[in-house]
Amino acid sequence: MTEPPRLPHLTPLATILPPLLLGTATFNTQYVDNPAAMPYRGIVRRALVDLGVTGFDTSPYYGPSESLLGEALEATGVDRDRYFLETKAGRVFGNGFDYSRTAVQASVRRSLERLRTSYVDLVYAHDAEFMSPAEVVTAVRALRELRAEGILRYVGISGFPVDVLASLAEQILAETGEPVDAVLSYGHCTVQNAGLLGDPVARLHRAGVAVVLNASLLNMGLLTTRGVDNGPQAVWHPSPPALRDVSAVAARVCQEDPLPASLGMKGIEQVALRYALDVWAREAATAKVATTALSGASIGSSVLGVTSVAELDETMLEWWSVLDGLGVEHGSLERLQASTGIGSEPDGPAKKEAGVARTEAVKKFVEERLWPVFGSFKDFAWASPEEGWVNELKPAETNEAKS
Repeated sequence: MTEPPRLPHLTPLATILPPLLLGTATFNTQYVDNPAAMPYRGIVRRALVDLGVTGFDTSPYYGPSESLLGEALEATGVDRDRYFLETKAGRVFGNGFDYSRTAVQASVRRSLERLRTSYVDLVYAHDAEFMSPAEVVTAVRALRELRAEGILRYVGISGFPVDVLASLAEQILAETGEPVDAVLSYGHCTVQNAGLLGDPVARLHRAGVAVVLNASLLNMGLLTTRGVDNGPQAVWHPSPPALRDVSAVAARVCQEDPLPASLGMKGIEQVALRYALDVWAREAATAKVATTALSGASIGSSVLGVTSVAELDETMLEWWSVLDGLGVEHGSLERLQASTGIGSEPDGPAKKEAGVARTEAVKKFVEERLWPVFGSFKDFAWASPEEGWVNELKPAETNEAKS
């Protein structure tokens, strides 16, 4: 296969993008009742200082997320060049989008203030499927103008329907002569939906996309023990009732089957995280849209959010086990053990063997016990935008992105 065209950057994105980023959509009322009361400072400090997580993802659409993240990062005292920071632009509120040049650039400048930084590493045109291809190209050009000013380094697009993301990446390359640097896909490499794999990710590679990131491994809270009917997500989550029902059944299977408990997994959250982290780490490498920032190994990059330090610790243990199974040296578990006493690490070849065994056990459990539960909803994806959707924000209007 002919390699896709790439325009040289000072540093190739794939060599510096971390394979794991902390997503901060959870620093928002869409996930918690009072984001300011959640332990966001402790989560960020724990991630960056104690556990070596050097990537952070946010958006102005996530309510106070940018401001909370900026405050927390500044409080760590870690130099700005020691971590990778990405945000988004274009989505102002739920049904309000403005991809005009003026609004997109004003949004990024405001993000710098909220994040307390002079630059961001990567900015996405947020939820690009809601806009026309022409509007997306306009937003990408606007972001590239800011790149020339040095206040951002890389430009991407994000969204839900993977075929639309691939088409947009192809059009951006065709119209501008330059590929988009990154694509962030969410909810399409999970235990319930593998829609990102295969042809979509191959199309993104052919369109010159350097790195594809997999986000929302729990599908915005759908794949959790609590589900999305018993919290803030109940009022906005786009999943149909029938999918919520089968996801609840899958969660019960994870609680009742002895295998997750025997692996020390507390529920569907850990099963789903482990499965998706491992699958994308491997599949992105095969598709040549992975990062090589960790030890030079080719690893698919994932974005995931937490609401507590305990959730972060549990997630990192799974992530490091994935790396063990891939034979990637990370030396990270010692930091967690030193600070909490959590976890144990086998020596030498046994470390990789343990990681591989855990990967195989989880994969077998998902395929044999969870996929039958999902049935016809396996690989189901709701329409985004839904039929009849109308943008409530006109580019000519004065709006938050221009304030």
